[in-house]
Amino acid sequence: MSLNRSLIAPTFHAPLEQALKQKLERRQALAGSLGELEPLAVRLGLIRNTLKPRLHDPQLLIFAADHGLAVDGITTPSGASTLSLVNDLAAGRLPVAAFARIHGMGFTVVDSGLAVATPRHPGVLPRKIAHATRNTRVGPAMSVDQAQAAIRAGMEIADGLPGNVLACAGLGEGSEESAALVISRLGQLPVRDLVMSSPQMNPDLLARLMVVLEGAQGRHRNVTDPVEILAALGGFEIAMMAGAMLVAAGKRHLIIVDGLPACAALMVASRIAAPATDYCVYARSHNRQGLSFALQHLRVGPLLELGLESVDGAGAALAWPLVHSAAALLSEVAEGEELEASQPAAL
Repeated sequence: MSLNRSLIAPTFHAPLEQALKQKLERRQALAGSLGELEPLAVRLGLIRNTLKPRLHDPQLLIFAADHGLAVDGITTPSGASTLSLVNDLAAGRLPVAAFARIHGMGFTVVDSGLAVATPRHPGVLPRKIAHATRNTRVGPAMSVDQAQAAIRAGMEIADGLPGNVLACAGLGEGSEESAALVISRLGQLPVRDLVMSSPQMNPDLLARLMVVLEGAQGRHRNVTDPVEILAALGGFEIAMMAGAMLVAAGKRHLIIVDGLPACAALMVASRIAAPATDYCVYARSHNRQGLSFALQHLRVGPLLELGLESVDGAGAALAWPLVHSAAALLSEVAEGEELEASQPAAL
């Protein structure tokens, strides 16, 4: 399937925004202010293009893939293999799976490019493009055809999902570093700041990591097209998330972005269709400094700051009840209120 970038409309709509704010002001007179929930509610109304945004059947997808950077000794932050993380997620042994279940979120792990066979589990969706990417330090991580195939796969996955909320996260050996390379190139940011876990990060580890990443940057320094940058530096999970985000934005669905790989996917999607960022809110599942730097560049903050140190996706699952509550400020009729139209009279 294809997506014409013109199908993603900006959410800016001055009359609707004013009507949403007036509706919340009327509720303030009755119930008082609900602080940061109110601008979030306005954002949701603009995303759904209505005075009564109703969110339903939220889906949390974790895209998993291995990276050729692993041959240079780059692993997941926890040190666990991608396969073991996928098995733990699918079996419900990690908190993110429990959070998703108790909050009524559909939960799927997508094999975007594991280096091994797809685990046989109903919670794992097999959409493998290849058995891991190649090492970007010695050549393109993917061919352009593979990157485009992964984007199309993400679009197809998102197009078949129920509901109007998509939460995205990615994981894999080398996934964070691959995401840092993509964000660094597209955002013209220092890759060192994106891979720093904390000011106390082991200097020898950081130095070894920088040798690998600077080597990759140098090899692909002349690549400028966003999809070609993705192919040269990125991973299958980043490409699939980018495609999923494009389709979700095209349907005016809410997108919850969680983690550095998801931020990289959004940056790719926004280079294809700039309004994609209008449909996003942000979560975080860990306190690593690189993610903070990426969010600062995007000029956004996470919905919750809980001090988590978990697998990406956990923050999104915990943020969903907050988002749902914000939408309810506008969609649920309070006792004593008159029924309202879903659009301002002027529209």
